[in-house]
Amino acid sequence: MASTVESPADSLSKLDINGDWAASAPNLRNNLSLLSPDQIELGKMLLEMGQIHLFEHWPEPGVDDEQKCAFFDQVARLNSSYPGGLASYINTARELLADSKAGKNPFDGFTPSVPSGESLTFGDNNFIQFEETGVREMQNAAFVLVAGGLGERLGYNGIKVALPRESSSGTCYLQHYIESILALQDASSRLVEGGSPKQIPFVIMTSDDTHARTLELLESNSYFGMNPTQVKLLKQEKVACLDDNDARLAVDPHNKYVIQTKPHGHGDVHSLLYSSGLLNIWRHAGLRWVLFFQDTNGLLFKAIPAALGVSATKQYHVNSLAVPRKAKEAIGGIAKLTHTDGRTMVINVEYNQLDPLLRATGYPDGDVNCETGYSPFPGNINQLILELGPYIEELTKTGGAIQEFVNPKQRIDPTIAQAVVVVIEVLGEGGGGGETLFEMMAKERDCIINPRPPPPTTYKDASKTSFKSSTRLECMMQDYPKTLPPTARVGFTVMDIWLAYAPVKNNPEDAAKVPKGNPYHSATSGEMAVYRANSLILKKAGFKVDDPVLQVFNGQEVEVWPRVTWKPKWALTFADVTSKVSGSCSISQKSTLVINGSNIFLEDLSLDGALVINSVKDAEVKVGGSVQNKGWILENVDYKDTLAPEEIRTRGFRINKVEQLEKTYNEPGKFCLKA
Repeated sequence: MASTVESPADSLSKLDINGDWAASAPNLRNNLSLLSPDQIELGKMLLEMGQIHLFEHWPEPGVDDEQKCAFFDQVARLNSSYPGGLASYINTARELLADSKAGKNPFDGFTPSVPSGESLTFGDNNFIQFEETGVREMQNAAFVLVAGGLGERLGYNGIKVALPRESSSGTCYLQHYIESILALQDASSRLVEGGSPKQIPFVIMTSDDTHARTLELLESNSYFGMNPTQVKLLKQEKVACLDDNDARLAVDPHNKYVIQTKPHGHGDVHSLLYSSGLLNIWRHAGLRWVLFFQDTNGLLFKAIPAALGVSATKQYHVNSLAVPRKAKEAIGGIAKLTHTDGRTMVINVEYNQLDPLLRATGYPDGDVNCETGYSPFPGNINQLILELGPYIEELTKTGGAIQEFVNPKQRIDPTIAQAVVVVIEVLGEGGGGGETLFEMMAKERDCIINPRPPPPTTYKDASKTSFKSSTRLECMMQDYPKTLPPTARVGFTVMDIWLAYAPVKNNPEDAAKVPKGNPYHSATSGEMAVYRANSLILKKAGFKVDDPVLQVFNGQEVEVWPRVTWKPKWALTFADVTSKVSGSCSISQKSTLVINGSNIFLEDLSLDGALVINSVKDAEVKVGGSVQNKGWILENVDYKDTLAPEEIRTRGFRINKVEQLEKTYNEPGKFCLKA
C-alpha cells in the first residue's frame, strides 16, 4: 500500500514559493513534516510577507517540536482575530509606518470647525425633558462596557471595575453600572404604557488580563442582581508587535517561538460586536441604540439619560458625550473636519493635534478659549451613543475595522515628562518664552505624551528603520465616525464636568505631581467627585448643603463635600430626586448620607452626622427630623502603607465609622423615621 504521508519536498511544493524564497528559509523547509496543511499555508503567508526571520533559529526536527507547533497555533490565532488576517495587518503597518517615518500629517487638507451639538444646563426644563425622553428610550437600548484594563496604573492589582466607586457604601464600579442599568430598565418599563418589561442587554469587552477575573466577580456576586442571560462577555485578542519599518514581527526575547503581542486598543469593540452576531439579534428584538462607556467614570450614569434623550430627539446616528474643555487641556476636542475635496467628518481630534491643525488652517492663535471661557471645541470623554440601524450598515461594509494608527515610542522618565508638561502649561498661558520656544517645547511635549509623528529617539539610529522598543497598530473606539458618509448625523451633547466626568486612571504618586488646578483623575478625586455631584444635585433640589472644605489625601488637595451617596434605584434623574425631597432639608459638611432603597422620602430632614437607610422595594419610608451624631470621619492613609488594603491606599483615606443612625426596613409597608 502506497504511503499517503507527504515528503518535505511535496509539502514545500505546495507552498508555491520560488527558489529564492525556498533557499532563504531552509529551517522552515526542514520542519515541514511537523506541520498540518493549514500551518503550511500560514508558513507560506509569513514568508511571502517578509517574515523569514521568524524561522532563522529553528533547529532540526526532533528538537523543540512542540514549541514549533505552538508557534503556529499562535500565528493562527493572530491571523483569525484580525479583519483580513495577518497579511492585511502587516501591509497596513508598512503603510502607516512609512507615513510616520515621513512625518505625514493625518489631517493634511482638512480644516477644522465647530460642529453642531447640544449643550445642556443641569436641572432646567430642557434638561428634565431630555432625561424623561432618554429614560423612555432605554427599553430600546443595549450597553457596552469597555473593560480590558487592570488597575496596575492605579496602584491596584485587581481589575479596575472591582474598585470601589466610593467608600461610604463600598459599591464597586461594576456593581454600580449593573444596578444603574437595572434601574433604567425598570423606570423605562413604567413610562411606556402597555409595554412589557424588556431586559436591557449588557456586553462587557474583556481582555486576556481581565476576562477570568471579570467573570469571577460577576458569578461570586450573582451578577449583582442582573439575569446572567443579559450579560455577554466578549474577549479582545492582542495583535502582533513590530520591530521595524518593514513591519517585521517581533519575537519575544524570552521565547524564540513566541511572537510579542500587545493590546490593539478599545476600537476592537466594534469588530467584536460585529463578529459576535449580537447586533443583528438586537435589531431583530427591536432595539435602536447602543451605548458605549469605559470602566472607571463614576458619574457617567448621571448623564446618560439626558444624552440618550438628545440622540432620540435630534435623531443622531452618533452622539458623543462631551464636557466643556479649556484650550490646550489634555483632552481631545470634537471637531468638524472639512477636506479640500469636500469630504467632511465629525471626529475627536487629540489635543496635541488640534492646536497645530488650527494654526495651519487660518487660526493664528490656535486652540484658544472663546467668550465662554472654554474652547469652542468640546472635550471628548469617550462615551458614545450609536443608532443601531446605521451602525450595522456601516459595520457590514467595514467588518468592524477601525482606522488604525502606529505610535512607536520609547519610555521616558516620568519626572522629565512631567517637568516638560509643566513648562508647556506655563508657556501655553502666554509666558515670556516666546513663540519659538513654545513651539519647540510643544513638540517635545507631544513626543512624550502622544507622539505623532515619532521623535527621532524612537529609532535605534539615524536610518529610522528599527525601533528601540517594539510597537503595534492601535485603534480607538471614538474613531468610528471617520469612515461614515457625509450624510451621517453626527453630533455631541455637552454637560457640566461635575455631573458627567470623573475618570479614575492615575496612581497616587503620579496624581500628586499634576500641576495645581489640573484634574488629578485618581481614586481620591473620583470618589470626591461622586460626593460633590450628589451634594450639588440635592442643593439644586432644595436641600441646604454646607460648603466643602479642602483636605489633602495622598498629596492631592481636594474639596470634601458631605458624603452623600444613593443607589440608582432611589434616583436616576433630577425629576426622581425632586420627587423624593420636600420641605426644609439640610446637611452639614461633616455628614454622611447613604440611601439604599427605592421608596425613601426625605422631608424636613436636618442631618449632622451619619445616616444610613436601607429598605426593600415595597417599603415606603419617610425620613425627617433632626439627626445628630458623631458621624464618620475620614482618616489619612499613606499610599505607601502596605498594611492597608490597596483600595484604601489608592485613595489615601479610610472611613472611621464612629457613630451613625442606621435603619433597615425589610418588610413591605409604610414607615416613618423621625429623629
